Amino acid sequence: MANSGLQILGFALALLGSIGLIIGTILPQWKMSSYAGDNIITAVAMYEGLWMSCAYQSTGQIQCKVYDSMLNLSSATQATRALMILSILGSLAGLGVACMGMKCTNCGSDDKTRKSRIAMAGGIIIMIGALCAIVACSWYCHRIIQDFYNPFTPVNTKYEFGSAIFIAWAGSFLVVVGGAMLAATCPKAKSTPKYPISRPPSSKEYV
Repeated sequence: MANSGLQILGFALALLGSIGLIIGTILPQWKMSSYAGDNIITAVAMYEGLWMSCAYQSTGQIQCKVYDSMLNLSSATQATRALMILSILGSLAGLGVACMGMKCTNCGSDDKTRKSRIAMAGGIIIMIGALCAIVACSWYCHRIIQDFYNPFTPVNTKYEFGSAIFIAWAGSFLVVVGGAMLAATCPKAKSTPKYPISRPPSSKEYV
């Protein structure tokens, strides 16, 4: 029963984290214009994401533009896009596999040990997907820090971390925890004691 509860909790955390990954990937606030030092912008706040860039006016108006060509993007943005998509697909695929192996579901095998192994495989797939998201977010953050402290970067083009990157980070860690819970529910194979085979007495023994 405790094993089943751990599976349900892990599945819920992984599902919640996958939703966070999807939201973080879609939002345009991966990096925002910096107000550090002499870079003071009060009229317009610039945001850039994986799919579009937005300008927030002080009057409350928002203007967003989808990137025209993927080839014009930086290598970091292209790689982050690919890793986040792989992360979402891997997490959803792992959730599907884990759902077939959970004890509270009827699909999959009737063997409890086999179902637990299926759930463990789903948890491993989920963790691999989360690892892709962690690498993508960390790499994108590294590029932001690198450009921020680069003395050749113009002051008005420096950026800081946006809210979307924190949502994606939080989602990836939830997916990791949920996948680890699903992977930890595989029971050990019970060793069956071996007894000597008793044979019925043959007819010769009675003679």
